[in-house]
Amino acid sequence: MDQILQLLSFTIPAIITGAVAYYFFLNHTKNEENKIKLSMVKANRKQVLPIKLQAYERMTLFLERINPSNLLIRINSVNNDKNAYMHSLINTIEQEFEHNLAQQIYISEQCWSVIVASKNATVQLIKKTAEDTAITNAQQLREGILKSVLSSSSPSTAALSFIKEEVRDFI
Repeated sequence: MDQILQLLSFTIPAIITGAVAYYFFLNHTKNEENKIKLSMVKANRKQVLPIKLQAYERMTLFLERINPSNLLIRINSVNNDKNAYMHSLINTIEQEFEHNLAQQIYISEQCWSVIVASKNATVQLIKKTAEDTAITNAQQLREGILKSVLSSSSPSTAALSFIKEEVRDFI
């Protein structure tokens, strides 16, 4: 019986010491893994941040380019036909949008939704103005679109404000 007690007196402290060492080793390993993950996230952020900012820049440029006042300056009517000019403006907007579709990967879903809504609102503004029977040619369509934009802000303005706010919060 003395031998068993003597054996237990050596074994129990060894088991407790082993368990404590295992616990500390496990915590140390987890801490090291977390440090490695954190450094990887930081490195990834350094690589992704410029790409995200570039995406926001491109979408800002897109919104500026589809702003009706800028669009009307860039796109001229070839034959003064109202419908042909309307389709030319809408096609230009759609081409600009398709050119920037991949940018949605790098911006938030909410921001992308605002941009799409702005694009659609701009297209609707052009279509609605073209439906006016008092407008008979491309020059009158241009004037009607400009009057609409001057009477209320363009759809691009709200989207640009949203992008600026999101980038400000992002950085």
